[in-house]
Amino acid sequence: MSASSGNRTKHRTALYLWLGLAVMSACAGSGAADAADLTIPSGGSGPAPAPVPWLLGDWNGARTRLVNAGIDFQFGYTSEVAGNATGGQRQQVAYTDQWVVGTTFDLTKLGVLPGGTVQVTYTDRNGSNLSDDARLGTLQQVQEVFGRGRTLRLTDFWYDQKFVGGAVDWKIGRIPFGEDFASFACDFQNLTFCGAQPGNLVGNYIYNWPISYWATRLKFNLPGFGYFQFGVFDSNPGYLDVAQSALPVIYPGSTGLLIPVELGWLPKFGDLQGSYKFGGWYDTSMAPNVATDINGNPAVLSGLPLAQSRGRYGGYVSFVQQVMRPSQASAAGALSLFLNATMADRRTATTDYQVAGGLTYTGPLRWRPQDDIAFAVGTTHVNSSVAWSEELQNLAGQNLVGFSPVAVQGNEYSMELYYTYRPLAGLQVRPNIQYIIDPGGTSANPNALVFGLKTVANF
Repeated sequence: MSASSGNRTKHRTALYLWLGLAVMSACAGSGAADAADLTIPSGGSGPAPAPVPWLLGDWNGARTRLVNAGIDFQFGYTSEVAGNATGGQRQQVAYTDQWVVGTTFDLTKLGVLPGGTVQVTYTDRNGSNLSDDARLGTLQQVQEVFGRGRTLRLTDFWYDQKFVGGAVDWKIGRIPFGEDFASFACDFQNLTFCGAQPGNLVGNYIYNWPISYWATRLKFNLPGFGYFQFGVFDSNPGYLDVAQSALPVIYPGSTGLLIPVELGWLPKFGDLQGSYKFGGWYDTSMAPNVATDINGNPAVLSGLPLAQSRGRYGGYVSFVQQVMRPSQASAAGALSLFLNATMADRRTATTDYQVAGGLTYTGPLRWRPQDDIAFAVGTTHVNSSVAWSEELQNLAGQNLVGFSPVAVQGNEYSMELYYTYRPLAGLQVRPNIQYIIDPGGTSANPNALVFGLKTVANF
């Protein structure tokens, strides 16, 4: 081994140790409250106002005055570090990040138009991805913030108008799919548990953040129940183009319309809030079959082009339910359970279902009332038609000289544990441990143990 190789090995080992210690120390918590967590009496009349949620402060009160006047700036930063202790073809450490700059214009407060809102958001992504760098072979990335090009993008550029006292809500412009449909928090670092599941499953035509479509969405709020909404999105691979990603341009090459619908039930059992979403989508575009050729035979054997047919579709459920408030540390502390499940049509989807579930507990430690701990498990399944093609390929080639069999894919299983440490308002430090079984849906890839660190800052 060369001296440089030995040094790299030592550096990797030191970083894995550091990441592991960070996970364990964060999970153990702190023995003393931080200043940001203290409730300080104000003139003896009660608790002080909540701490300012911005790391750069309130600009001597100017920022609060701007928000009250109808202009709200967003400056955000997310970084994700990941290193694989096992799995992949090499041990590697990867870093990726995302910067967000946005502004919300409340047209009611600005005195322009009652019920109107304008949102403009830009994102910029950088770095590399451990799943690729270490060749983990995973179906879902272990650093969710990586993807869709290391470039500046226009992510939000929309107008929203409320009618009939908020009972009807209409949005139009450049809109990310998961902002309104199948929306789910992105606190976990593994993509299996982050964001809108349809975009994780069929990302070749449903694009999650930071990609947006020209689209419109109409929502009906149903008092005492929840809401019903539907949308019409321009189905177009042009949105992936990085050349004009920062401009609100009209891309040529639309292939059809993506039409999602969603029914949301928002019950409250005592003081326990729930969210139950039932949705589906239909895309009118022409799409290739994953396994069958133009004559209806296995394409892997015939070598002919894949059959094309119109329409691709799927459905999803997303449940989040608070089940108890055991925390003595925080009035907001609660134990919540979640379940996400999505299925896409087997004719066109390479991965055809994903199921994930887990729990989140806010305020687990009395001296850390704003912290939270979470655990999730999930699976992503490769379409059985794809596996059938792989089996046929192996059978056809087993007698050929120099033939190497391909792996037959099935389920990839993922799990993640994280702890969120909030040292200051506007800052989250989230060490995590991931374990991926059968990456890529095959035992041909070794299981991966990944240590990660996600940092989220709101400036």
